[in-house]
Amino acid sequence: MDSLHLGSYTFSSRLILGTGKFSSSSVMLEAIKASGTGLVTVALRRFNREQPEDDLFTPLSAIPGITLMPNTSGASTAAEAVQAARISRELSGSPFIKVEIHPNPQHLMPDPIETYEASKILAKEGFLVMPYIPADPVLAKRLEEAGCASVMPLGSAIGSGQGLATAEMLRIIIRESNIPVIVDAGLRSPSEAALAMEMGCGAVLVNSAVAVAGDPPAMAEAFAEAVAAGRKAFRAGIMQKSGMAVATSPLTAFLGPAS
Repeated sequence: MDSLHLGSYTFSSRLILGTGKFSSSSVMLEAIKASGTGLVTVALRRFNREQPEDDLFTPLSAIPGITLMPNTSGASTAAEAVQAARISRELSGSPFIKVEIHPNPQHLMPDPIETYEASKILAKEGFLVMPYIPADPVLAKRLEEAGCASVMPLGSAIGSGQGLATAEMLRIIIRESNIPVIVDAGLRSPSEAALAMEMGCGAVLVNSAVAVAGDPPAMAEAFAEAVAAGRKAFRAGIMQKSGMAVATSPLTAFLGPAS
């Protein structure tokens, strides 16, 4: 079975879903079920059993086969991210943590230095660290060496829908990486998710494209199908590009002498 391996965990789906921006918790839950995902990321502030309208932990935990990946969204420094990770592990019991540190609310780009420092600490503490990073091959390798379970380079800016703007850097990261490379942020359509998988990504994380769709559960299902198709194409071996036309069958053989 072609499964995604993260630490000691195995997932049959290579689609990871975010939980922000949905019109309601019920729509979000329907989309998660339709996606077939086994891994869902949720912000620490949504772990609030005392305020049911803000609590996603309880309903998400009720979905069979779902593993939670808390994230440190809102942290602007390594220290804040480490604190959030420790609290989230206490609340959720999950070893996963998506390290997400973007101090500038105008562009929401991940801080490479603070992300690296937080990831080093958390990996040593036994977390399955999934850092959200710029598409930087050097940083990706350093994080792998620090013990991260995966790296999660952005395809383009969060929520921008600009797709795989970082494709060339992603190809380098994939080529050099010995851990799963998961494209996170910027994907707008299922076709872009399929392309990421065809490139050799281990998985994709999608949030906005599903959450703001006219029919989020249907879009979640479409992304799941695209991810599966892209992975299947990658494993099958995609043909190489050619700078000129290449005949698929002999063009003049029928003109030769009769036998």
